[in-house]
Order: sequence, then structure tokens, then C-alpha cells
Amino acid sequence: MIQVSSLGAHGASAAFDRMADTYDATFTESLIGRAQRNVVWNALQTAFGPGDHVLELNCGTGEDALFLAKRGVSVLGCDASPRMIEIAERRRCQEVPKSPLEFRVLRNENADRLMPVTPFDGVLSNFSGLNCVEDSSHVVRKLTHLVKPGATALICISTRVCLWEISWHAARGNFQKAFRRLHGTTIARLGEIAVPVWYPTISEIRRSFSPWFRLRSFQAVGLFVPPSYLEPWARRHKLVLARLEAMDRVLSTWPVLRVIGDHVLLEFERTC
Repeated sequence: MIQVSSLGAHGASAAFDRMADTYDATFTESLIGRAQRNVVWNALQTAFGPGDHVLELNCGTGEDALFLAKRGVSVLGCDASPRMIEIAERRRCQEVPKSPLEFRVLRNENADRLMPVTPFDGVLSNFSGLNCVEDSSHVVRKLTHLVKPGATALICISTRVCLWEISWHAARGNFQKAFRRLHGTTIARLGEIAVPVWYPTISEIRRSFSPWFRLRSFQAVGLFVPPSYLEPWARRHKLVLARLEAMDRVLSTWPVLRVIGDHVLLEFERTC
């Protein structure tokens, strides 16, 4: 469920254009996708309320933007894939036609092209959007001119160490996949397109946001709930999955455990 950019902007757009029509069926509406997204949604409900204006990076088909819009939050959702934005716009017309919700084709790296009338009250980047950027501080610097002091930035990225991934693949003798994240970068393939993926540590991502943002808290997303490529397993073990979700709710903020899930959700505050 990695959402990343490719070696070129056009390649990234083409890759995700191809995925767009099946993305909701294969991830958004999946058991694992819903379980992991619920963690982010709980944080969104706490961070943003009616009347807030939020910028969403790498918005995909608009699932999170629609969630916020239905709760009275104004959202500008951006994504590098024109097809993803087409689907998001179609969903907006069907689900929240009168909401203050807008979608735009825009790469994370080009966030400085936005010129909001007033600064945003917050920023969201869900499910590994910033794993696409070798040095995310370049994106963060551009965000500083777009959000107000005290604004919340919720950033969900793929972790360097995923306990589920290591255990699952190592048990099957595939040590290359088991430990691929530990190198800090790897190449994924979306169809015929090669996509570089970076896995920063918490310290590295904290430094990339400093001094413009202060890290307030972070928690695991998918600690006991497995990565999305185990959806067939999850459908065969729904009761087990429900218990794993319950374990995540209790243990995802514990030291050590909060950095070994499939993703980590970081909450930053824009400093003055």
C-alpha cells in the first residue's frame, strides 16, 4: 500500500493512473486497509474540526478528504496522478456535492505552487506519500509558507522496521523481502515502472521537519494488524484480525512498539 513517486514525475503519474481504477477495491475497501485507516481517522477527528481548512498531500482517490468534508472541514486534496484526481472529483460530486472540498493535480514537491488566500489550519499526508521523497525537508520547507503557526501536520509514513514484514517473509525463507526496509531505500515496481522508496527513521523524519515543525507524538499504524498484501490471510481470519485491531488500540503508542508497525503516524505542530 505504498504511495510513492517514481524516478520521474511522468512515470509516477502513469503508474498511479494505472492503479487508480482498482485502488479503492484493493485497498480502501479492504479489511486491512480499513483497519489501518481507522487509526488515522481517529487522529483526524481530534486534530481538525468544522471550519478548519486542511491541505492534503498525495490524496489518492479522496477517501480521507471526503471523511473530513463530511465533518465540516474544508479540504484541498492534491495528488500527482490525474486519474486519481478524476476519481476523487467524481466521488466528491456523488458523496458531498455541496462541501468546501477541492481536488488538484499536484506533486508533493510542487506544493509551493499553491497560493491560498489564508494559511491552512493543518496538513495531512497519509500512507507513505513522503516515502517518495529522498529528502522530505524540501517539501517541508514549502509547507512552512502554507500553514499558520500552531497548525497540525499529520504524517503517516512506512517505517524502517516492520515486525510483520520481517517475520512473514523470513519464515518463508525470503530474507531479501524480510529485511528490504532496513537498507533505508529500495526499488518497488508498479507494473513496468521502477519506483524508489525511502524508509526514514523517526530521528531522520524529525530532523527533516525541524525547526519549522515540532514533533508532538507518534504511534504505530499496523503494529499487529498486518500489511495490506496479507489481505487474503485477513479475509480467512476475520476474528483474529479484529483481535489484532484491539491490540493495536492498546499498544500502538508504547515505546519501542510504536516504531515497528507497517506505518507510523506522526503529529507535528508548526512552530512560530
